[in-house]
Amino acid sequence: MADQLPDAETIRAFNKSVIDEFRANDGKVGGPFEGADLILLTTTGAKTGLPRTVVLTPVRIDGRLLIVGSLAGAEIDPAWVHNLRAQPRARVEAGADSYDVDAHELPPAERDATFPAVAAMEPTYAEYQAKTTRAIPLFELKRV
Repeated sequence: MADQLPDAETIRAFNKSVIDEFRANDGKVGGPFEGADLILLTTTGAKTGLPRTVVLTPVRIDGRLLIVGSLAGAEIDPAWVHNLRAQPRARVEAGADSYDVDAHELPPAERDATFPAVAAMEPTYAEYQAKTTRAIPLFELKRV
């Protein structure tokens, strides 16, 4: 069973502080993410149509930019997964660079073939997958 996630308001406040720090320092942040390769992903809310920005740790494999819908191994997908499924065009901020992307969810066979490489690069993702019965989705972000 997955560990209990913090409440939504706590998560929003934490993400906002990281997003603000990221934008103020050309993608560099301190705390638990110091030195990490982070991006900001802005999706369009599937229900609201409003922009929604999250902090993600991408995985770069063979020139591909992949993001992982882990939600720390929870039994549900993160909201950004639902948003990308509804509207695959999104915005990425990486360091001081900002650009549009089209998100492509890897189909099951490709996801299953790719996930071991993702987990080898970021072992935490293997731990998250072990916590949940759902297949953690992978998305490739292609610059437009």
